[in-house]
Amino acid sequence: MPAVYTVDPRSGVPLYLQLIEQITRAVALGSLAPGEQLPTVKALALDLTINPNTVARVYRELERDGLIETSPGRGSFVRGNGSAGEARRAVADIALEALDRGIRDAKSLGLARGDVEELFARSIARWYPTEENA
Repeated sequence: MPAVYTVDPRSGVPLYLQLIEQITRAVALGSLAPGEQLPTVKALALDLTINPNTVARVYRELERDGLIETSPGRGSFVRGNGSAGEARRAVADIALEALDRGIRDAKSLGLARGDVEELFARSIARWYPTEENA
């Protein structure tokens, strides 16, 4: 089953970053397998009703990051050599940015470090339950 991508122009996150995150996540989770072909720039742009230059930028960034390789006339493909590891690192970077934003927001709200650590521990327990708190 082909991966389905969506973008939300009202999210405040640039469209190209939304698409990079989704493709990176699909590679990290194995939804996009090594050697699998991505949609053409034109097809994906039409599907998402966005500018083809935006999709081309996404593919250039993903190629620069070593997640995909593009062959003129053939298309863009998920790299087979270590792309999943690269994708996992990229997903970790995305998660770190999200955590940084949350902590920065908590600090700007005047929460003390201990309060933020307690909230973080509660969030971890909620999303990663152990047998004790499941």
